[in-house]
Amino acid sequence: MRNILLILITFSFVCGYHFAATAQQTEKFKLARIKYRGGGDWYNDPSSLKNLAEFASQQVTIAINPEYDDVALGSSNLSDYPFAFLTGHGNIKVNEAEISNLRTYLNRGGFLYIDDDYGLDEHLKKMLTQLYPNEELVELPFNHSIYHQVYDFPEGLPKIHKHDGKTPQGLGLFHKGRLVIFYTYETNLADGWANPKVHNDPAAVRQKALQMGTNILIYALTHGR
Repeated sequence: MRNILLILITFSFVCGYHFAATAQQTEKFKLARIKYRGGGDWYNDPSSLKNLAEFASQQVTIAINPEYDDVALGSSNLSDYPFAFLTGHGNIKVNEAEISNLRTYLNRGGFLYIDDDYGLDEHLKKMLTQLYPNEELVELPFNHSIYHQVYDFPEGLPKIHKHDGKTPQGLGLFHKGRLVIFYTYETNLADGWANPKVHNDPAAVRQKALQMGTNILIYALTHGR
């Protein structure tokens, strides 16, 4: 995985979509952080996604722009990004136009990674029911390739923050056989990506969070249709 072929593989998977053209023109993939309504703090830990992009670029020969964009859930610009990230602690409020826009993005090859920052779960699941009423989140087995892209996680997600003390879960939502949403619950990887002084996580814990985040990011960039 750690060679120039990964760039070619990535482009081949996403070729034909607007975000692929954007990536080739700028020579770097740019990531999106999702803005949503309802009062949830979508904007928390602004250093997280930047740090993940920088870490992943150091580990794998693929150009990722660390300067991500904040993109509203209903924005037509969402199609410019191969990877979208959503997090927060509270409510998410969506209308039909936003749901339709997100569904179109995912159906056309986009990928959404969601990290529960504690308190997001019940609101998120309501949104997903609207998004894909005939699909359900399923827990991914530990042999799924998302756990083995660049780093091996044979026991699944690392535990970053205690939250309710439950075992971390990596949940997926599939559309026509393709994983379009990956949702991490009771781990809080993105807190582990944040600047060290934000949460005071030990270096070893942050390393695991960044490694698993790299797996998710590389999976997303190489599995668009």
